[in-house]
Amino acid sequence: MENLNEKKWAEGLQASDNAEIIDVRTPEEFNEGYIEGAKLINIQDSGKFMQEIEQLPKDKHYYVYCRSGRRSEMACQLMNRAGIENAYNLEGGILDWTGEVKS
Repeated sequence: MENLNEKKWAEGLQASDNAEIIDVRTPEEFNEGYIEGAKLINIQDSGKFMQEIEQLPKDKHYYVYCRSGRRSEMACQLMNRAGIENAYNLEGGILDWTGEVKS
């Protein structure tokens, strides 16, 4: 698990051909706006979150965000415990994201 600022997070995402974006916010937050290509896995639904995390391919690189970076940091830690080594948290979350947001 690694905490990355927006620049490093975006650069890593662009450089990887084996990356996936994970949004760990609620469906309501996701519907307000999300980073293009993001897959929603709501961390607040803890049972379902762990089920979905355990089914993810372990060899991919996961770029994870939430609103402010706190939930996504916790998500990255849980992903590490589930055997996913390449989980990258967006520091500051979507609040600090200056890139495009889809709605």
